[in-house]
Order: sequence, then C-alpha cells, then structure tokens
Amino acid sequence: MNFRYGLQARFVALMAVALLVVLALMLLLWSRQGRMQSEVENVTREGIERIANATLRRQGEGMVTQLSESLANPLYYFDLDAIGVLGRATLNQPGIRYVLVYDTEGNIVHDGSEEIPSYGKRMDDAMAGQAIATPQLLTQFGEDLMDVAAPIMIGNERIGGVRVGFDLRGLRNDQDAAVSDLRTRLDELGRRQLLWVALLSAGLLGLGVLMLWLIQRFLVRPIRQLADAAHSIEMGHFETARAPVSTRNDEVGDLLRAFNRMNTSVARHDREIRRMAYTDALTSLANRLAFRETLDQRLLQMHGAGRQLALLFADIDDFKRVNDTLGHDAGDEVLLQFAQRIRDAVKRIGGPDAALARFGGDEFVILVEPDTQAGHDARHVASRLAEALVAELGQPITVHDRQVFLGTSIGITLFPEDASGANSLMKNGDIAMYQAKVAGKNCYRFYSRAMDQAVERRVHLEHELRGAWDRGELSLAYQPVFRVSDNALVGAEALLRWRHPEHGTIAPSVFIDVAEQSGLIEVLGPQVLRAACEDAVGWEKHRGGRDPLFVSVNLSPRQLRSGDLPQLVASVLRDTGLHPRQLHLELTETAVLGDEALASAMLSQLRTTGVQVWLDDFGTGFSGLSHLRRVPVDGVKIDRSFVADILRDPDDLALTTAIIAMAHSLGIIVVAEGVEREGQYQLLRDRDCDLAQGYLLGHPMPVSEFDKLLR
Repeated sequence: MNFRYGLQARFVALMAVALLVVLALMLLLWSRQGRMQSEVENVTREGIERIANATLRRQGEGMVTQLSESLANPLYYFDLDAIGVLGRATLNQPGIRYVLVYDTEGNIVHDGSEEIPSYGKRMDDAMAGQAIATPQLLTQFGEDLMDVAAPIMIGNERIGGVRVGFDLRGLRNDQDAAVSDLRTRLDELGRRQLLWVALLSAGLLGLGVLMLWLIQRFLVRPIRQLADAAHSIEMGHFETARAPVSTRNDEVGDLLRAFNRMNTSVARHDREIRRMAYTDALTSLANRLAFRETLDQRLLQMHGAGRQLALLFADIDDFKRVNDTLGHDAGDEVLLQFAQRIRDAVKRIGGPDAALARFGGDEFVILVEPDTQAGHDARHVASRLAEALVAELGQPITVHDRQVFLGTSIGITLFPEDASGANSLMKNGDIAMYQAKVAGKNCYRFYSRAMDQAVERRVHLEHELRGAWDRGELSLAYQPVFRVSDNALVGAEALLRWRHPEHGTIAPSVFIDVAEQSGLIEVLGPQVLRAACEDAVGWEKHRGGRDPLFVSVNLSPRQLRSGDLPQLVASVLRDTGLHPRQLHLELTETAVLGDEALASAMLSQLRTTGVQVWLDDFGTGFSGLSHLRRVPVDGVKIDRSFVADILRDPDDLALTTAIIAMAHSLGIIVVAEGVEREGQYQLLRDRDCDLAQGYLLGHPMPVSEFDKLLR
C-alpha cells in the first residue's frame, strides 16, 4: 500500500515541526531565562554589596572620625580612663570587633577593655602597617572585616591614631540571604513565564513574540530599573534613586516595594549619619567639619564681593580645673550652659547670618558678617559680640550646687584684611585667642601680624627648650638662706638658669612661662628636684658635723595638679638619700588658692613624707591670713615687694609685722626674700623674722661657688 503525503501527513508534519519549533523555542527561552536570571542575580548582588559596603564605610568613617576628635585631649594628656570610656562605648556597639588606640609608633595605648592586656604592644596585623604609616583617614577591607583607621591630631601634630574593626560576616550573610531570596523568586517567576510560553506558543508563533514582549515589560525592565536605582544609591543620590511605584501583587511588585522600603531606610540612616557627622553630640551645635564647610562656602561667596567676615575663637579659661575638681559630668554641664549663653549672645548681636560651632573641648568659634541695616562693619559687630561674651561668660555658673567662676579668652580675625583663606583665618584666630590668654585671660584681642612673630619666637623658644637640660644648657644656681637671729647659713633656694649657646642668658620669667604653658615643666620639674637633692647631699661633707643645710625647690601649678607629686618626692628622696627634713618645697600663693581643696589634700600628702612646704610670694594673691589655717604649710615667704619698702612705707612695715606675728601664732616659719639693705635686715630682726635671703646676704651662685662658701 503506497504512502500518500496528504493533508494529514502534512498536518502531522506541521505539528511535528511546530512541536519541534516550540520545543526549540522553549529550549531557547529556557536558556535565555537562565542567562537572564544569572545576570539579574549578579547585578543585584553587586548592587546590594556596593550599597552595603558604601553605607558601612560612610558610617564607619564618620564614627571613627568623631571618635578620633573625641580622643584628642584624652590621648594628649594620656588620660587612660577617658580613653577607656570612649573605647568601651564604641566597642559595645553592634558589629564592632575591636577598638585600638595607638601612639605614633604603632604601640597600643588602649583596646577598650578594662585590663588593657595589649597595652604597649606594637600592632603587627596585616592592616596595621598602612594604618600607622598613613597620616589620614584610611579604610581597609579584609575577607570578613572592615578596618577604619584615623589619626588623632592636636592642631597640626599627629599624636597617635585609632582603629576600629567592623565585622562583615553578618553583612555578608544578609547579602547572601537577600540574593538567595531573589534567586528563589526569579526561579518561580521564570517557571510561570515559561509555562505560559509553552501553553500559548503551541500553534502560534506570534504568541512567542508576545511572551517575549511580556517578559521584557514585566520582568527585565523592572529589574533593569532596580539596577539603575541601585547605581543611583551607590552614587549617593538617595532621593532620586527610587524604583517605579508598583501595584502589582506578584514577586516583581514585592521586589519593587521592598527595594523602595530599603531605599527609604538607607536614606534615613544617611541623614542620621550626616547629622551625627556635622553636629556636636553634647551641645547640638555645628561641629568643626560643618563649620569648615560653612566657612568655605561663605569665603567663596565673598571673594571679589568686597565684603568682610569676622571669625571669633572663644576658649573657656581654666576649664580643666572644673573637670579635675568637680568631674567630667560637671564639666559637661558647664559646657552646656556656656554654649547656651554663647548661642543667646550670637542670636542677639551676631545677626541672622552668624554661624556658631563647637570646635571640640572648651573651644567655640563664631562667624559674623557686617550689619548692613545699622551700617556697622564686621569689626564693629565682632567687638560688640566679644564684649558681650566676655561680660556674660564671666558671670558665675551654678553646677552641682556650687558656683563656678570662669571666663573666656577670645581671638578675632578679619577677612580679607588678615587672610583670604580658611586655614589662615582659623590659624590667625587661634593666635589672637592665645594672645588674649597671655594678656590675662577673660578678654578679647584682634589679630595683628605682630602676633605671628611673637608666636614664632615662642614656638622657637619652646623648641630650643626641649632637650636643653640634656645638652647642659640648663643648670641650677643656689641663693643662700640665713637665720636672722644669729646670721647663720641654714639652707639655699635652688633656682633654674638657662644659658643659651646663641642668645646667652635667658630670663627665668621668660622660659619658665614657656615651660609652664607647653607642659615641659612636667619634665623639667622632676629633673630640677632630683639635681637639687643630689647637690644637697653633697653639701654634708663640707659641713664638718654642723647642722645640715636644707634646699628649697620651687614647684609649678602643673606639678601640683598632676596628682603624682607625693610619689615623685618620695622616690627622689629614696634614690638620693636626702633626709626629708632637708627638702623644702615652695608653691606660689596664687597656685594654692586656685583650688584650695585640691591643694590642701596634696600638701597634706607631701607633709606626710617629712618634707616642709613653704608658701612663696605671700601677700600677692589677696588671700588673707585666714587661708593659712586651711592650707597646711610650714612656712611663708614674704614677697620682696613688701620688704623693699619697709624702710620708707609705714603700711608695708605694718603689713610685714602683722604677717610675722600671725604666722608665729600659727606655728609657721617666716622667710623674708629680697633683703638688699642693712636697715631692712635690722628691722626684720627686730620683728623676730626667722629666715632671710637677698643680695645683701648672697647672690644666686653656681653649685661650685656655693661649695666654696660652705668651706
């Protein structure tokens, strides 16, 4: 029977061909769907990872930048307790693996723990090298860790750094879970689409085209829009990076809505991070970063416009005393009250365009413009504001049921007269503020170019003073102290002298002030104390069995506030072998009365070691003799300004007589300094003054000449 290729065969053939075409089409579409799904998954994974990494990096860099600024003062003063508080607060935040505070050599100062087991160890992990070597903000990524390192600066000097490790494992797990969820949804969506293709493409080629169009419209395009939105988020355009609003009740609609919710959350966190990065946490004022951006914008607007700007740097006087005596909580309360007073004054006088910020610590900065309505230039507005701030901030502040009397030193610099750039303006304002402190504090000064020269001289002198002791330029001179009743030599006062190889002898009033302001006195003080004690031990071999001589050493207010003075004195006495009764420590009356409670406790500890404590320059601090009952001292030194005029000024003679009588009634020794005439000496003897020193009795002399005097 012959086979006919008829209509049935043709139909079967067409059906077979159609089936083959549909099968091929399905295979083609299946292959295309797999590639499309893989592409979508990769694009989404990359987008999510970029968003997460960028968000975490901004958050981490903002957190570490703020932490490094907060650590500047504690690290400068090596306050491990304050460093520990900041470190532990950061370490306790979720996702933080470690916090390391280190010095410029990479040695760990604090790791946020109570015991600090890694203290003093050098960081040697894979990321430590770049963190130590790079003097700027540095972010490094590891397999499961993001390390953010920032330098800790005091002015332009780097004093150390801080590293914070952020754990990426949770973030990676969340990313994998999100991608897995996306993959599942895409698989389900792909199967549904291919089923429609299989059913509707059985006999109609055009339906396949329609399906491709549907896939393009309802799947590929939304995913591409999601990828574009993710790219916008990566670029930081959170407000415009939104996927189309969809009412679809399927997986793609869920994905679009979920993406928009995620974008809203990321934008909210970005706003919060920016608020934290640009706002001072304590006072809610703008911080250094925000003010710098404001200043740059104002200067950009003012260039070529012929308008002025005034920059005011305000620093609270003696604020450290509040923290040392009342605690940091009280210090924060003082800062809040100061900030409110400054805010009120700026709002009242500075005008609507004034900008106020807290630069950190106890320093505030204000930017004001001319008052065009009143016809006042920026200098006039700045002067009025500075006068108001000095007056209002000088009023007492009540904190913890105690009144605190502080003040403020303000430096003012003008644009464009003093400088045309932000860095120069801020430097000039800082210089002017420092000159206000030198002028006596609680006042204001305008910047002048002569201040630059004064600061340069002071900085150069400070640089030369560092290491001067080791180079042999600093030495001790001794001025004899005699008993007035029988003119017997009983001791000597140690005086520090500096003979510079180029400038010759430098006055102690100059370099001692530099040492006190820069903190070098905390290094020189112990060296002077040890050298004086060693010299006093050597005097014994010249005495021939007579009563041993004492040596008196001057202490600075910084040494009194350091807290470890009793331990230092005990250590020096033990190492040198000097008897405690042969050491007299002298403190100025103003240093003691600056914080009477702290001074009384410290002096009581010193006296338990056996040394004697003398109050130097007595009568110049307007303290009254009643303070002698509350401050434990063994002797007072009548200031030379009273002794100089006792021969011709009845008031000075009466005051000197009263001091001697009152001190003797309290069992306190009286020493008169600046005795230069025989008549002064006779009057002091008639008033029963105990000891005396001055050019009449002996000039300050090197230790070698003093040894000859003993012989």
